Amino acid sequence: MFESIDVEKLYPLWLAMKEDGEACVIIDVRTPEEYAEVRVPGAKLIALNTVEARADEFPKQGKVYLICRSGVRSAQAAGYLAKQYGHSNLVNVSEGTTAWVNAGYPVERGH
Repeated sequence: MFESIDVEKLYPLWLAMKEDGEACVIIDVRTPEEYAEVRVPGAKLIALNTVEARADEFPKQGKVYLICRSGVRSAQAAGYLAKQYGHSNLVNVSEGTTAWVNAGYPVERGH
């Protein structure tokens, strides 16, 4: 249905795309409060409770990495989008923002 990746595999991809000036499409499905607290730089917020209403904002081309705190909500979003809208390009970040922060990778904070 969808693939998964951990942060140790995502970070080099994110870094390479950033250095090449490409956008690495990361969508954060946590709450606005969690997103404001800490997030992967460049991640777009589409909270899980708004995924259905905002489904057209998920690109159908190219890899789209879905992230939450630990990988549970992002897996739910990926499963929903794959089933309801036929997305086959979604990648769940299995360990989420918590693992990204714990690894010491760059973060953004605030709104």
